[in-house]
Amino acid sequence: MILVGMVLIAWQADLSRAVSQSTDSPPETSGRLDQMLVVDGSEPGWTRLGESDFVRVNGDDLTLIWHGDVAIGSGTPIGVTRSKKSYKNFELLIEWRHEKPAGNSGVFAWVPMSALEGLPPGKLPGGGIEIQMLDHDFTRQWKEKTGKSEVFFSTNGDVFPVGKSTMTPFPPLSPNGQRSFPSKDLSRGSGQWNHYYVRGINGEIRLWVNGEEVSGGTNCSPAEGYLCLESEGSPITFRNIRIRELP
Repeated sequence: MILVGMVLIAWQADLSRAVSQSTDSPPETSGRLDQMLVVDGSEPGWTRLGESDFVRVNGDDLTLIWHGDVAIGSGTPIGVTRSKKSYKNFELLIEWRHEKPAGNSGVFAWVPMSALEGLPPGKLPGGGIEIQMLDHDFTRQWKEKTGKSEVFFSTNGDVFPVGKSTMTPFPPLSPNGQRSFPSKDLSRGSGQWNHYYVRGINGEIRLWVNGEEVSGGTNCSPAEGYLCLESEGSPITFRNIRIRELP
């Protein structure tokens, strides 16, 4: 009971900090403004997403805790929380922050229901397009653990198909050719907010990180399905999740 109480106290402190820092404006971005695509969800047609718009697929009561439009994910057990609606053509805004170094998470697009039904705790969907959210320290720890110098992932916004889904990734490509690697290194490290703008239209998906387009792919199959917030081993906070459906 003492340990559980300590965990809940720490969890509530993280939630209070995240809520107090939540804002309707995107986080600060570096670089010249005229080189960026500034999308803040203030244009007509955008809908703010919160707890009532999502359903836990697997996990437990601490997998994702909502407070208004702020969601804190524990990271364990590994799993996802999906949108109630299925989407085809859309624009998505989401801000995220890893709460510890080496955090691993992401958001899935176009996940078919067949990849979610009966999914046990500890498993991720076997379908969809993942837009990765990976902390920079993950690379250092992975190299130390494996002794390898080349990595098949990056920490600045990889986009890639998972499971039975397929996609033709935009270059630059990962060493194995399966991922669209970011063309620029724009992601911020743990404890700092990042702003993702994702656009999915007719099987093509593109990602902007902190205001600049970096990665994506085309010929996605399936090109319709659910959005999923990922829990993959480390605490993360999401806020200001907004979507605009397109024809």
